[in-house]
Order: sequence, then structure tokens, then C-alpha cells
Amino acid sequence: MLHLFPQPPARVLDVGAGSGRDAAALATRGHRVVAVEPTESLRAEGMHRHEGKAIKWVDAQLPALEGLGPRAGRFDLILLTAVWMHLEEERQAGMEALASLLAPSGRLSLSLRHGPVPRGRRMFDVPAEETIALASSSGLRLVHCVDREDMLGRANVRWSFVVVEKH
Repeated sequence: MLHLFPQPPARVLDVGAGSGRDAAALATRGHRVVAVEPTESLRAEGMHRHEGKAIKWVDAQLPALEGLGPRAGRFDLILLTAVWMHLEEERQAGMEALASLLAPSGRLSLSLRHGPVPRGRRMFDVPAEETIALASSSGLRLVHCVDREDMLGRANVRWSFVVVEKH
């Protein structure tokens, strides 16, 4: 997916950053990264693990991302890695919020998990087509969509990777 991302230095928002693997990789490439993670323990781990990297950590969550504040500005790239399928009725409001945070020609990259829901987890199977239609209704156009096997080799899990762009 890296070939679809902007060249550094771009403003990047990593929503659901977890412990910061993607945020750190992008910061290392020269991007200015804001990592959004609502889980305090994951955010603290990421801040510790990636101390010294050009990452600003923020406590916020979809759909509104209110913790970003009114001066967040616009982003050239927004990442949602294994996040979107945790939303259900919040998806439309979430997509509208994400679209409003994109700079002109900015891109939103999402990975969507398909397969059985692990016990005790809140997840929903979100078809790529639904996500693309929702993005379109928020003023975003499709750039890329591909389905892939699970990176961990689980036979009953597959992924869709969707990239949309603000016109």
C-alpha cells in the first residue's frame, strides 16, 4: 500500500494506532504523524516504545474524534488499520468526520477484516463495497481496492484494503 501514500513530509493521522507500529514506521520515513488511540494502556505503550519519534499521541475515538480538537488541521493521509470493522451504526458519522479531516487530494486507507468474530470481540463484517459507497457519499472517490488472504495464515479470515481520495 505504500505506493499509494504521499511522499514525506506529509501530515498523517493514524486512527486506532494501537501501540504505534504504523505510526512509527511512517514517522521514520519523514512524515508528521498524529496517532489516535483511545485505549490508555496501548497509547502509553506506544509513547514509551516509540519515544523520540515525531509522533503526537492523542486520546480520541471514532466516530467524532473529538480529542483531536478544532486546530487539528487537515491530513494528507489517514490510516485505519483493522479499525473500521469495530464500528456499526457509527460508520456514517465516522466517515463524515474522516472526510472532513482530509486535505484536498488527501487519502484515506482502510483495512477491513472478514471472517468469524473472535469470542468476546465486538466486530462486524463490513463489505468493501459498502465502505466505498459510504466514502463516495462523503465526497471521496475510490483509488484502490484489493482483497487478500490473512497475513497470519488463518484460513477463514481475509482482508479488503480500500484507499479513497478527497476530490
